[in-house]
Amino acid sequence: MRFALTDEQATLRDAVDDLLTAECPPAVVRAGWPGGDPAPLDRLWTALAEMGLLAAAVPDAAGGLGLTEVDLVPPLTAAGYAAVPLPVAETAAVAGPLLAAAGDPGGQLAALVEGRCRIAVAGPGGLVPYGQRADLLLLLTPPDGPRLVRPDGVAATPVPTMDGSRAALRLTGDPAVGPSAGIRLDVPANLLALTADRATLAASAQLVGLGRRMLDLTVGHVGTRRQFGAPVGSFQAVQHQLADALLGLELAAPAVLAAGWAAATGADSRPADVSAGYLLAADAAERTARAALQCHGAIGYTTEYDLHLYAKRVWAIVAATAGTDYHLDRLGTAIGLPAATAEQGGRP
Repeated sequence: MRFALTDEQATLRDAVDDLLTAECPPAVVRAGWPGGDPAPLDRLWTALAEMGLLAAAVPDAAGGLGLTEVDLVPPLTAAGYAAVPLPVAETAAVAGPLLAAAGDPGGQLAALVEGRCRIAVAGPGGLVPYGQRADLLLLLTPPDGPRLVRPDGVAATPVPTMDGSRAALRLTGDPAVGPSAGIRLDVPANLLALTADRATLAASAQLVGLGRRMLDLTVGHVGTRRQFGAPVGSFQAVQHQLADALLGLELAAPAVLAAGWAAATGADSRPADVSAGYLLAADAAERTARAALQCHGAIGYTTEYDLHLYAKRVWAIVAATAGTDYHLDRLGTAIGLPAATAEQGGRP
């Protein structure tokens, strides 16, 4: 693939970035935490819907933009940079294309396209990020197939998380039992696997964006903070940490684009590419968070300072995905590494 963005992809990325700069500053991210005013979040959602981002991966015939997974990587990276406290990635990259492919059995696609329907996606352990702000929950792993359910039609309870802006629910019952079981989506196994990879790809893109935001905050801080009569950023130890963080993010970004390309083209390498992109993005974002906290010193650990909004989002996304071990195993299988054994202590 060609790692440079096309003119159309760059234009969409810039448009989303401009909108989020205006409509999703840190004050709006803070509004997503418990006790915050929901009004700016509603305005942000409406603005994203009017731009067409929520229906970006929905086919043209259904009112969407008809974009592919690789087209979605740049705007989702921008969404990560802004730490949007809404299920934008879940609705745009996961639910929208799945509903369209399933034939929209519940008639929800038009509402999604118009911004009248927010869809959150249940992850491992029944955790549903943004479930408290969603109109529908997408459950990908019930025994009888994926389902759309209303939050009040399934046993679930609000749960606190390290990133309070994620407004999470946790499923506490079997969604396939009872009269409120929702709408079953009849899709083949290969499409369900692609949907799971789309969710991982969306997480990876956001992690790259979050890493870039933390790095920008830190570069700005060390350029103005002075110790011993000089900017902190002039100290070699600080420069090395930030250079390592930048290197990790710059290595991860094309890997995530490659994963998007593999998903968009149906390449046989998709499982390996998606896992490789996620592993690089998660590692780079977590390393950047550690470096940012260390370079900020004590102020980086305060809730009054904006850094925690982005660092906690990184940790929350990583904690809510399938996990490093899963993706290492899948990548190892794809490239032909021998399976680990107990005698080998878990190492191939």
